[in-house]
Amino acid sequence: MTIYIDPPTWPGHGRMWSHLVSDVSYDELHAFADELGVPRRAFERDHYDIPSDRYADVVRAGAVEVSSREVVRLLTEAGLRRPKGRAAG
Repeated sequence: MTIYIDPPTWPGHGRMWSHLVSDVSYDELHAFADELGVPRRAFERDHYDIPSDRYADVVRAGAVEVSSREVVRLLTEAGLRRPKGRAAG
């Protein structure tokens, strides 16, 4: 199982956020997030939003650090990318 996370460079709600993704399946991603106690409400279309204060914990748990571009590439190549405005398939 490999889970990936990009740097916390995305602003929102007064915080900075990272994206947590899988290049295999949403089931794999949900299982990893569940182990860390990340609530399902943090899941958005194809990724979990992770606040910057949890970044180090997620990396220590085994998430591989990659760039934001790499996150998009991994999701796209795996067929898991769900851009805004596109219905889930």
